[in-house]
Amino acid sequence: MFDFIFRAFFWTLALYGLIEIVRTIYYIYTNAKIKDKGIYLIVGVKDQEKNIEAFIRSILFRYLYTKEDYINDVLVVDLNSKDKTMDILKKLEYDYDFIKVVNLEEYKELLDSI
Repeated sequence: MFDFIFRAFFWTLALYGLIEIVRTIYYIYTNAKIKDKGIYLIVGVKDQEKNIEAFIRSILFRYLYTKEDYINDVLVVDLNSKDKTMDILKKLEYDYDFIKVVNLEEYKELLDSI
C-alpha cells in the first residue's frame, strides 16, 4: 500500500512538472511575437523629487526580474519640474540603457515625428 501511495505521489509531481514545462514553452512562444513589436512605457512626471526614484526602480524591478520582458523601453517625460526630479531621472538614465528621459518639448517633437 505504501508503495502505491509513493508511486502515485511521484507520478503526480512528474505530471505537474510536465504541465509547467509546457506552460512555460507556450508563454515564451506567445511573448516572442510581442517582443518583436514591443511596448514602450511612457511615464509623465512633475515635481516628484521624493517619489520618482522609488517609482522608477519599482518599474525597473518588474522589467528586470519578472516576465515583463516585452517592454522595449521606458520613456520618462519631465513636465517642467522645478525641483531635482530631472537630476534623479538623468542619473537613472545613465545607469540603465533602456530608460530615456526627455523634457516636454522633446516629447512633443518625438510624437510629431511619429
